[in-house]
Amino acid sequence: MPRRALAPFPGIGHHPKPMTGSDTPPIFARGLVKRYGDLTAVAGIDLTAQRGQCLGLLGPNGAGKTTSIEILEGLRTADAGEIRILGHSWTGDGRAIRERIGVQLQDTRLPDKLTVDEILRLFRSFYPAGREPEEVLSIIGLAEKRKSRTVNLSGGQRQRLALGCALVSSPEVLFLDEPTTGLDPQARRRVWEIVEEFKSAGGTVLLTTHFMDEAERLADDLVIIDHGKVIAAGTPRAIIDSLGAEGVIEFALDAAASELDYASLPEVVNVRRSGSQTELAVRDSSRALPALLDRVRGAGREVATMHIHRPTLEDVFVTLTGRHLRDE
Repeated sequence: MPRRALAPFPGIGHHPKPMTGSDTPPIFARGLVKRYGDLTAVAGIDLTAQRGQCLGLLGPNGAGKTTSIEILEGLRTADAGEIRILGHSWTGDGRAIRERIGVQLQDTRLPDKLTVDEILRLFRSFYPAGREPEEVLSIIGLAEKRKSRTVNLSGGQRQRLALGCALVSSPEVLFLDEPTTGLDPQARRRVWEIVEEFKSAGGTVLLTTHFMDEAERLADDLVIIDHGKVIAAGTPRAIIDSLGAEGVIEFALDAAASELDYASLPEVVNVRRSGSQTELAVRDSSRALPALLDRVRGAGREVATMHIHRPTLEDVFVTLTGRHLRDE
């Protein structure tokens, strides 16, 4: 997808209806609850996203993040909690919200026989104001596919078209549910640029993603949820620092040694085993590493592989949930 500069997003101030409270964040939820019979999918979640910022929502599959974002989009009804989107409630003024938000679903089904251009013109017709389809085609990099039927698009091209449908109304708030799934690296970076330009113009984004690098780059604040509850919240840096580690030592031994006690080693704050691989989060690698090697050799073992890196968001996520973000 060719890279090109964008004109400033005109969404902010484009719609005449003001927010009902000047201090109300564009996205606000308190005590969000959703139940399905005996299953509580969302158990009292609080979410807030300010103007010009991106709130990232992370969680393992089944954690409740898609249910949460669908409630905020007005696609599901919460059993309890307060929700305000641009100062409005879905029960009180859903139409005012729909005219001012853009939504890219995790799986968007579009009519197979319509062309890319026809799809964008159809979505543009739903709103009193917005961007011209030709401009959106340029933004999402599908200008050369304008006459192609959606059935003939690749999965990544359909993802970009779904993003274009979310942008065609010049929204003030964007809901993006895994927007770069299926995209090649160049197309992913272009989506990142679109989101960053949208934020720079004062827009607000709620993002779910399975890519940690995407979350770290785009999100000003992150909320990690598991089993329907918030287990960590803050800036990406604050969440990484909460691990209390200066480094992570990943290693595998030449033979199994499950009886070794790594938690008692100096400077170790967390131990995680995954198959033959062991990960130690440590406060000081220079002290922890020699002690680790002494213990391994004392047990008559040798280190087969080893890698040391600075703590990442993925390390914190695995520590909190016991799973990698992309685990199925």
